Amino acid sequence: MKFDFVELFDTTLRDGTQGEGVNLSINDKLSIAQKLDEFGIDIIEGGWPGSNPRDEEFFKSASKLHLRNARICAFGSTARALNKISEDLNLNALLKAETPCVSIFGKTWKFHAEKGLGLSASENEELIYKSVLFLKEHGREVVFDAEHFFDGYKDEKEFALKMILAAQRGGADVITLCDTNGGSLPNEVYNAVSEVARLISIPVGIHTHNDGELAAANSLMAVEAGASHVQGTINGVGERCGNANLIGIIPNLLLKMNLKTKNEIDLKELTKLSNYVSEVMNMAPNQRAAYVGNSAFAHKGGIHVSAVLKESRMYEHIDPGAVGNKQRVLVSDLAGQSNVKYKAKEFGVDLSDNNDLSKKIVKHIKSLEYEGYQFDGAEASFELMLRAETKEFSPFFKLIDSKVHVAFDSAKHSSAEAVLKIEVDGEIEHTAANGDGPVNAFDNALRKALLRFYPEISSIKLLDYKVRVLNEKSGTAAKVRVLIQSGDGIETWSTVGVSENILEASWQALCDSINYKLFKSEKEKNVFAN
Repeated sequence: MKFDFVELFDTTLRDGTQGEGVNLSINDKLSIAQKLDEFGIDIIEGGWPGSNPRDEEFFKSASKLHLRNARICAFGSTARALNKISEDLNLNALLKAETPCVSIFGKTWKFHAEKGLGLSASENEELIYKSVLFLKEHGREVVFDAEHFFDGYKDEKEFALKMILAAQRGGADVITLCDTNGGSLPNEVYNAVSEVARLISIPVGIHTHNDGELAAANSLMAVEAGASHVQGTINGVGERCGNANLIGIIPNLLLKMNLKTKNEIDLKELTKLSNYVSEVMNMAPNQRAAYVGNSAFAHKGGIHVSAVLKESRMYEHIDPGAVGNKQRVLVSDLAGQSNVKYKAKEFGVDLSDNNDLSKKIVKHIKSLEYEGYQFDGAEASFELMLRAETKEFSPFFKLIDSKVHVAFDSAKHSSAEAVLKIEVDGEIEHTAANGDGPVNAFDNALRKALLRFYPEISSIKLLDYKVRVLNEKSGTAAKVRVLIQSGDGIETWSTVGVSENILEASWQALCDSINYKLFKSEKEKNVFAN
């Protein structure tokens, strides 16, 4: 490797939007572009201006962004006809986008050029040369994407190499080798990139897809072989199995390969960037994503936790804080005293000198998890249980009686009503409420009953509700586990309930959710009072 830095090229807004379930408005794309620039991405590929009005509008709006690091790039293809280069609609749409950088793809697989375009080798070579030259003559930085390069290289190497030399001859600034079908192996990528890096005199880039679960590995091998320009998307979104995931590639380049990027990257912002893009795309973050996932530095086994508490390097390949993530210790039936003490310390409870209580809590946890409870996904319920054991918490209300009436008919009309009798500090509150379903009716009735006692619960919103059948073979008598995620606009928390009755399990989780909020509010009041 002879380069001084690696250039980062993000195609989330173009190739990433081709992924199933990914839909971005113009404002979505603009907000992501701003974040990518702030993070330190060098080139942001915004879309294909010749293909749809939305991308054309994006480039008009993007020109008004105040970017500090990134250059906006428009994407397109080589011209359609050799004798009409200057009149080609696609090339002129790229110029009309007025971006400083353009990326165009051309065929470098003989099979694809002949079958797809009906061009001979010499015609395809000239088409690439003239298309690149046209854009360079109009003052654009040109990234040439060698489409299907690795398939072409394996099928007929001489043809593939001639095509990239034609792009270099036309004045391309970067030649990007594309594993368009995503089926290449790391050793194949390394060998091909090595030869290209020796053959051409301009930077080599890499663009990989994840059809073989190797996109990130192939990108890193390409860099090892001499590539200095890496293309990918945030969180690996993209067509079929997705693109190379820059969220994993960037820390590997900086932390593992000790390379530098063109712009300075603050890796502590990596997790925030990943979550931000997921949020804008309305996609659930991958909990097990390397580096940034919620589980990336989560420890569950008691032996692991004990070791991590002594020296985190035993089970963590980097410091979680380096990428803006954090270490987590989970509590489950695999937990030991180390897990419980760690979690207690997180909550501000010191159990270091209380082994008897720690053992009691561990035994209680394992008993509950045997019944079907799951505390690694419901830490608020665990904290309440811990606080109850240390005599710091007792429920803020008590259920005296409950009734739920649900009706529906063949015309799909439905209704649900919950009637509750609740006791708060010796006072009985009897109330009823309707809902979209029985759980929603329960939630509405409980809030209605408690609101005059605890007005702070008005800020609670139910964010997620999951039900899992635990022992399916028992049929309709099976136990269910209900996990609820709640939030108040500042904090989110998760609670759990288990029962053969789905309404009772939901009630347990709802009660824990509200009790958790009230417990936290009371603690805050006590802090301010002191």
